[in-house]
Amino acid sequence: MQMTTLGRTGMRVSRLCLGCMSYGSSQWRPWVLDEHQARPFFKRALEAGINFFDTSDIYSVGASEEVTGKLLREMANLDECVLATKVGLPMSDRPNMRGLSRKHIQQSCEDSLRRLGVETIDLYQLHRLDPHTPMEETLRALDDLVRQGKVRHIGVSSMYAWELATALGLSDRLGLTRFATMQNHYNLLYREEEREMMPLCETEEIAVIPWSPLARGLLAGKRPSLREKTGSTRQESDGFTDHLYDQASDWDVVLAVQAVAKERELPPAQIALAWMLSKPFVTAPIIGATRLEHLEDAIAALEVELSDAEIARLEAPYVPHPVRGMGPAALFRPSRRPSSA
Repeated sequence: MQMTTLGRTGMRVSRLCLGCMSYGSSQWRPWVLDEHQARPFFKRALEAGINFFDTSDIYSVGASEEVTGKLLREMANLDECVLATKVGLPMSDRPNMRGLSRKHIQQSCEDSLRRLGVETIDLYQLHRLDPHTPMEETLRALDDLVRQGKVRHIGVSSMYAWELATALGLSDRLGLTRFATMQNHYNLLYREEEREMMPLCETEEIAVIPWSPLARGLLAGKRPSLREKTGSTRQESDGFTDHLYDQASDWDVVLAVQAVAKERELPPAQIALAWMLSKPFVTAPIIGATRLEHLEDAIAALEVELSDAEIARLEAPYVPHPVRGMGPAALFRPSRRPSSA
């Protein structure tokens, strides 16, 4: 497994991160795998050398953290792993159960530690910004968690580059812990992050760990068209895809990926991931897998080296998009905790 350093942290992580939203409780979303179904994915990931795992408190309303923590404690040496989770999105529709106030951050961190079954979270990330809480309050709360030894490093998810720059400047001025990672929306169908966010992250040595590297499966080549679905449980129940990718030009990119894949005699998913892995500003894409072949494609993509001409062909059909993926999506609406978790 190829390894790299996670930004300025000094921690070594695999070039692939296993995204654990897919594991927890099927009562939360019908395509989510329960613990016994998730076990083979953690086993294969660890066998392949993956040591980077990302979850969130909102995934299965805590059950994903429980499954992730339990399986890693059973199957891995946690000293060798980097375990990441997130805070901020609504855990319920009751007061103080969302956002980035000091109260919610402290309470949520304690809950995540308990569910994961660890004493320290390696990477604690803001799932989205909270417009109702001053950034200084959020940063001071996170800094306290680091000083208390409950969190080693902190990160953020999708936001505007100016927002990240403001937060970094505030941290430096106040002597607080800096954000070490950016988990943003980036793939061949959505490259708006290349304008400002990626150069900022390179300059500030912030690790980039993109979500949805296969555009929620579109780049894997399973759909016959942009709007037609294959009938899988996730595609039928996940309206987020149609919100993110709705331009006719998106399908031109998919066709370009399929053309290069056909010439290489490789699955399209490997081509799309190889393109992302070729970008020097990308540390480790977050891979979601509900079938073992998804995980195998991701592992195999590490060995695929694209030529400059192939990269140019893949990028040529791209047309600029409206900004997508910044705010909390309907996918993460407040939800009751699954009763089986």
